[in-house]
Amino acid sequence: MITLSTSRPETKPERRLQFDATFVEQLFVVLTLVGIVVGVLLERVEAAPGLLLTVRMATYFVGGFFAVIAIIKALRERTIEVDLLMVLAALGAAYVDAWTEGAILLFLFSLSNVLQNYAMNRTRSAISSLLELRPDTVTIRRDGELEEVPLEAIVPGDLVVLRPGDRVPLDGVIMQGTGNFDESAITGESMPVQKGVGATILAGTLNQSGAIDMQVAKTAEESTLARIIGMVSDAQARKAQTQSFLDRAEQWYAMGVIATVALFILLVPPIFGVNFSDNFYRGMVLLTVASPCALVISVPAALLSAIANAARKGVLFKGGAHLEELSRVKVIAFDKTGTLTYGRPEVTDILPQPGVTAHALLVAVARAEYQSEHPIARAILAYAEAQGLETDEPEAFEAVTGMGVRATWDGEETLVGAPKLFAHAGLSVPQELLDEVDRLALEGRGTVLLAARGGHWLGLITVMDRERPDAAAQLAELRAAGIERIVMLTGDNERVAEALGRRLGIDEVHASLMPEDKLRIVEDLGRRYGPTAMVGDGVNDAPALAAAASGIAMGAAGTDAALETADIVLMRDDLSAIAYAVKLSKRTQRIVWQNISFALTVVVVLVIATLTIGIPLPLGVVGHEGSTIIVVLNGLRLLAHR
Repeated sequence: MITLSTSRPETKPERRLQFDATFVEQLFVVLTLVGIVVGVLLERVEAAPGLLLTVRMATYFVGGFFAVIAIIKALRERTIEVDLLMVLAALGAAYVDAWTEGAILLFLFSLSNVLQNYAMNRTRSAISSLLELRPDTVTIRRDGELEEVPLEAIVPGDLVVLRPGDRVPLDGVIMQGTGNFDESAITGESMPVQKGVGATILAGTLNQSGAIDMQVAKTAEESTLARIIGMVSDAQARKAQTQSFLDRAEQWYAMGVIATVALFILLVPPIFGVNFSDNFYRGMVLLTVASPCALVISVPAALLSAIANAARKGVLFKGGAHLEELSRVKVIAFDKTGTLTYGRPEVTDILPQPGVTAHALLVAVARAEYQSEHPIARAILAYAEAQGLETDEPEAFEAVTGMGVRATWDGEETLVGAPKLFAHAGLSVPQELLDEVDRLALEGRGTVLLAARGGHWLGLITVMDRERPDAAAQLAELRAAGIERIVMLTGDNERVAEALGRRLGIDEVHASLMPEDKLRIVEDLGRRYGPTAMVGDGVNDAPALAAAASGIAMGAAGTDAALETADIVLMRDDLSAIAYAVKLSKRTQRIVWQNISFALTVVVVLVIATLTIGIPLPLGVVGHEGSTIIVVLNGLRLLAHR
C-alpha cells in the first residue's frame, strides 16, 4: 500500500516533481498490462524461451517497481507494509511458473494504488484551492504612486489597493472605500458581506465591488488563510484513534500472515502428502487474499474526505481524532454571548410614560448617553441613528460608575440609568415604574434603563444582547442529530439567562459565571452525562474549551486565540455550522465502520475459500483489489456531504 503524503503543501517545483512521479506510476500500470498481453501472445505462438522470459521479467519490473520502493522505505524504518505481501505472492507465482497470474496480481495491485492516490488527491482539493486564493503580486500605494510588488515583499503597514474582482492578499483593515466581500472560501458563508472604513478583511476573500485601500495587518505566514492551510494539512496528518490502532496492527498482521503462509507451505505437504507445487500456489493465493489493504485504507479514505468537505464549508477539524471524538459527544455546552446571541447589545423596548412620545424619550436618552463609551450607550446611539435622529452633545456630562449617566442641556438635568442612580440623586422612583422594571427583568429583557428630565419621568428603555433568530431551530436540529442535553453557560445575570434558556428550550442554565466556573461545570457535565462539547469564542472560554472532549470555537475568522485553542474551528458566525459538524462526524463514523466491516468480511471469506475449496490467484486478486477500491469510493462519498 503506497503511504499517503500528509506533509504541508509543497512549493510549485515540488508539485511538478510529484506530478512527474504520478505520471510514471500511471505509465508503469499501462506497461504492465501491455506486458501481460504480449506475454500471453508470445506463449501461444511458442516464442523463444529467452524472449518470453525477458518480457515477463520486464512486466514484473514495471508492475512491482513502486511497491518495491515502498517496501525498501518501510524496511529502512523497520516496519512491514502490505506491499511486501503482494510482492512475495507475485514472486511465488513466478517460482511455480505462474508468471501470468503473478503479473495480473502486480497489475491490479498497482492499478488499485493509482486509483487510491487519485481518489485521495481529491480530498486534498481543500488545500490546493486555498493556495490558489493567494495572488502572486500585489498593488500597493507608496509615496502617492501605485507599485506592483511580489506578495512576499509586503510587510504590515503597507497600503494595498484593491479593485473590484481582486482577491485580498493578506489580512488587513480598510482605510478608504466600501465594498462587498465574498468570504465563502474562508467562512463557507455564501452571502457577500458589505464592509467599510475600519472593518477587518481576511486574506483569500474576494472584493466584489468598490475601490479599497487596505492597510496590511499581518504577513503572509501569519494571515488567517495561511493558518487555515496549515491547520487542514496538519488535520490530514493527525490520525484518529481507529486509524492509529489499525496502523499499529498492520505490521504485526503482515508478519503473522507471512509466518502462517510459510508454515502452511513447509508443513502441509509432508504431513498430508499434498503436492508441494500445488500447495505453494495456494500459499501465494493465501498471501494475496489475507493482505489487509482494504482495511488499512478504509479509515483514512473516510477521514480525509470528511476533513476536506468540512474545510470547504468553513469548519476546520484539527485532526481525525477530533472528528471521531465529536461523533461521541452527548452534551453540548454553549457560552451565551456571541454564540446563542449576537454578542452585541441592541435596543429592544421603548416604553414612554403617559404624555411622552417614544420619539421624545429616545431623543433625550440618546443625547444624555452621547459622550458615554459604554456598550449600552453605543447601542442606544446606533439605534437612534438608524431611526434617522441627529443627536447633539449635552452641555455637561457625568458617568456614574455602575449606575448610569447624568447630562445637562437647556438648563435641565437628564438622568438615565438603574433605579439606584435616582436614589443616589435623591429622586423617588414611582412604584408603577419599579413594578415595570421588575416585570421586564423577569421576562429577561436585558438591561432596563429609567429616564427622567427636569424631575419629570420620561419612561423606560431596555437594551439586551439579542438572541439569534434561528437559535431555537438549530438547537432542535442538534437534538435530532443525537445530542442528548444542551447547556448554557454565561457570565450574565440569572434572570436574563433563565429567560433566554426558556425561549430556546435549553436543559440547563448556569449564570453569573467566571471562566474557572465554566471549566468546573464542563468537567462535571462530562462526569454526569458523558463526552461533552463546549462552544465558545476561544478567548475567555479557553479553559472550558480545553477541558471539553470537543472544544468548538464559533465565528473565529481572524481570531488568533480561537484558531489556537479549539479542537474544531467554525469560521462563520452561524449556529447551523455546529449541527453540520455533528452530523458530518456521525456519518463519518458510520462510513468508517461500514468500511472496516466490509474489508474484514472480504478477507475472512477469501481466506476460508482459499483454505477449503481453493480459488485461482486472479480471482483472489480481483476480490482483494476490488474490496480496496470499494472502501475508497465509499469514503469519498463524504466529499459530497451536505
